[in-house]
Amino acid sequence: MLRMPKFELERPASLAEALELLADASVESLIVAGGTDLLPNLKHELFTPARVVSLERLGELRGMRELEGGWLAIGSMTRLDEVAGDARLAARAPALAQACSLVAGPQLRTMGTLGGNVLLDTRCQWYNQTYFWRAALGFCLKKDGSVCHVVEGGAKCVAAASNDSAPALMTLGAELVFVRAGGRRVVPIADLWLADGAMNKKLESGEILTEIRLPPRGAGHRGAYGKLRERGSIDFPLLGVAARLELDAQGAITEADLVLGALAARPVRVRRVAEELAGLRASSNDLDAALGRVAQLAYKQCHPLPNVPGDHEWRREMVPVYVRRTLDAALARQGPVRDA
Repeated sequence: MLRMPKFELERPASLAEALELLADASVESLIVAGGTDLLPNLKHELFTPARVVSLERLGELRGMRELEGGWLAIGSMTRLDEVAGDARLAARAPALAQACSLVAGPQLRTMGTLGGNVLLDTRCQWYNQTYFWRAALGFCLKKDGSVCHVVEGGAKCVAAASNDSAPALMTLGAELVFVRAGGRRVVPIADLWLADGAMNKKLESGEILTEIRLPPRGAGHRGAYGKLRERGSIDFPLLGVAARLELDAQGAITEADLVLGALAARPVRVRRVAEELAGLRASSNDLDAALGRVAQLAYKQCHPLPNVPGDHEWRREMVPVYVRRTLDAALARQGPVRDA
């Protein structure tokens, strides 16, 4: 039986109280939101904090609200099932709603939060194991060791960014609001990531992600999310694909974006997608060939590693398949894309 390490649990009743606790640098503290990923990681001794600060009682971090200029703010403690089931969000940000609907299984989505998924720790089949298992192997570059078991001689950790919400939020141009004692910053989500899986986010000490902001989108917005996994639920992605298209009043594509997850330490934006699709209509005879070219662009730019379970060469062959399916679903206002 895996047991929790000993720690002091704090359950602040306000954001100010939580920030005050985190500002105390004399105690190593860790934030817990829904706990669906953190608690197993604590049992595996991937983290051994002296204090855990729970955000469970902070109702001010839950729910959605309209902002000036048509922006939508989603509290970081909003449950994933609330995001997935919100009709307003399904209409204005379908890729995000679909991505959240595919995280884990129903029970975990009722506990897991959007903020927690955004800040999910990177995952690797050599890292997400028990202490006993990792010790027998000699540990790894991400935790307690100096060797990468994925890339021989690798100097950087290649644990994968496996958060389903991140690619969708990147296509939407989302912004993240972080608050700390005496300060506040707003970060475009595309600027959050680093290329090192040991620490793939630009976070500052003592800060809390309070909300995720989505810019307005027009009536021609289309989006979808595709997820490759071995089982129809529970599993983390072997591949995640988020697509965004913007159409004008005549049905022509004016903007296009494609971001893939679970491949590397940060989500991967496929280059030159907009150039291939701009000006094409859903009824155009040239669209099918253009979608095929975009799928091949993704295939050339995305190179899965043996960092998560599943044959990495098969995962790469599935990149153009899922890219094409997800783009088709976005155009048809359908989704999410999955096999099971």
